[in-house]
Amino acid sequence: MTTDRFDVVLAGGGPVGMALALRLHARAIPTLLLEAQGVPEQVKDPRPLALSYGSRLILQRLGVWARLSQITPINKIHISNRGYFGRTVLTSQEAGVPELGYVVNYHDLHHSMHQLLQSSRGANYQLGAMVSKLTTTPDEATVEYQQHGESKCAAAKLLVLADGGQLAAQIPNIRYHAHEYQQWAVVANVETTIPQSGIAYERFTTDGPVALLPSGTGYALVWTVPAQSVKEILALNDQAFLSALQCHFGDRPGKFIHTGKRSGFPLSLKYAVPATAMRTALIGNASQTLHPVAGQGFNLGLRDAWELSSEISTLSATPSKIGSQGMLHSYEQKRQLDRNAGKFFTDSLAKIFTIDFPVFQTFCGIGLSVLDCLPPAKRFVARRMIFGARG
Repeated sequence: MTTDRFDVVLAGGGPVGMALALRLHARAIPTLLLEAQGVPEQVKDPRPLALSYGSRLILQRLGVWARLSQITPINKIHISNRGYFGRTVLTSQEAGVPELGYVVNYHDLHHSMHQLLQSSRGANYQLGAMVSKLTTTPDEATVEYQQHGESKCAAAKLLVLADGGQLAAQIPNIRYHAHEYQQWAVVANVETTIPQSGIAYERFTTDGPVALLPSGTGYALVWTVPAQSVKEILALNDQAFLSALQCHFGDRPGKFIHTGKRSGFPLSLKYAVPATAMRTALIGNASQTLHPVAGQGFNLGLRDAWELSSEISTLSATPSKIGSQGMLHSYEQKRQLDRNAGKFFTDSLAKIFTIDFPVFQTFCGIGLSVLDCLPPAKRFVARRMIFGARG
């Protein structure tokens, strides 16, 4: 079995992995991207994905943004605490950006990046490649994989895992810390009597947050429910589901009149310590999986990819240093603040507003009102949600 050699081998061809591959290809850095699945499929009721304005800038630089067909801007975020006084409204004007964020079709993004990679001359993008073994030494990383019934092998100065975390078990010294929230997210596209107008709603409840993200003429719903209730909620017929949602969320966006297909997934906080090892770096969900509150997970992963590509690109004149201990240490240091802040922010929001103690929740509501009266504080919060911990 012959071994093909590259500067970088990427395992995991989701949007975060493809983002890294696209930028490295643009910088003429020899890169192999391995994706276990085949051509991304189109689905009738796709998952919504919340992108920050900072993520839009990254996707524009990669040449992806103009290819997206379904983009809904978010100009305002309305934050409230059910049953208690107080709310905060964040606006794009206060944050100093054209839009706070966007809701896009996950499969539209995935398919657009897939097409761009396939049309990029010289890009090494392999579909249906099942990685079976990873080996790292002080000099290089080796990846063995199966493709179309054939065993293949690739070696690189740097191995990047963007697969979701399964392959990291083969890398010495990387351990995962995990916390199960005992919650599920129920996701659906819903419509109300009042067409959406660019406002996203984040409503906290003692069961968990409920987010309504503008999508088309309606909303993309992310409803956090207790684990013991999820089967019952998913089993409801459309009218009963809409009634339960109306009772839980309220009527600020109008009356809920239609729902699309519903799906659910369990929520947890999971992160790797460290996120780098010998000749190896973890990005995206391989590095951290966050609670969906505030929509930080994918945006954090995209910043992982951009920062790592920048670190690799600075060494293009001295490729022997790619994947070195010094390069990985530098990358880890630059990403540490943003990653830790993202974990702390989302974990705190997921836990604080579920404390079922009226006096405490009253103070949480007061806190929202105080924040709403302090434009500099709102700008600080908004810009860190948009651009990461450094704002």
